[in-house]
Amino acid sequence: ADRRAGLYGPGSITWEVNRESVTMLGGGAAALLQLAHPHVAYAIEHHSKTRADPAGRFARTFESVFAMVFGDVDEAVEAARRVHAIHVKIRGRLGEDAGAHRRGDRYHANAPDALMWVHATLLDTALRVYELTVRRLSPLERVAYYEESKLFAYLFGIDDDAMPTDWPAFERYYRSAIEGPAIAVSAPARQMRAFLLRPRTALHAPAARWFEVLTAGLLPPKLRAAFELPFGPADRALFAATTRALRAGVRLSPPSLRYYPAYLEARRRIEGREGPAVVARWLESAATRALVPR
Repeated sequence: ADRRAGLYGPGSITWEVNRESVTMLGGGAAALLQLAHPHVAYAIEHHSKTRADPAGRFARTFESVFAMVFGDVDEAVEAARRVHAIHVKIRGRLGEDAGAHRRGDRYHANAPDALMWVHATLLDTALRVYELTVRRLSPLERVAYYEESKLFAYLFGIDDDAMPTDWPAFERYYRSAIEGPAIAVSAPARQMRAFLLRPRTALHAPAARWFEVLTAGLLPPKLRAAFELPFGPADRALFAATTRALRAGVRLSPPSLRYYPAYLEARRRIEGREGPAVVARWLESAATRALVPR
């Protein structure tokens, strides 16, 4: 209805959930969930610059996702085409048996099953972090969020045949995928887990350990065990205390700190006001640098 508002716009449950900058703290869990698909893990291992430039890799990913969610129609479509063009070149073969997958099986970044898994992890992690730190969604809001998410899926080239038809079907798909043999932690996934969660220096060790606990708490038990992430009584207590503190912090934060700069800029665009969210953009950049190793 309004090309400036993009695919969603004010009033959408997608904007309400995904504008919250606290959802960035689910990035570790979302990354490990994606890596638990062997096709994704091998694609990242052989074709990504994550190890050489992790901060840049995360920043580029956020830029593309934010363009699709908060950009105008032209920005969303341009970002989708750019990501699709990159994925076209990403193909290869698995180097080991992993779950239902066999050594030598072909992978392709634009394959519908792998794309659907990545989409599902982003959707589920955003909802989990939002409900832990902001508020619980009603059943109808979850249904609406999933229906709106189909637009985002279309931009990745996921068609209706590859997607669960509705929210209950998505819940069944996600649960069966995690419990089944298609999702299995491979050697590249374990190596990337060690790389992503290791402290950069001894000074970063406490923060890295805290983020590891947060990541472990957001993962399903099966994958937490497969990635060998500890989550004992002390870890569970820290996770619970963290979510309580984050809920309080979210309520007390002003919009300039609480919401992603991309959302604030989208509101300015729709309202006809100019000027980027400079302070929030700096904080977003600082958070990205803090959450990923050099």
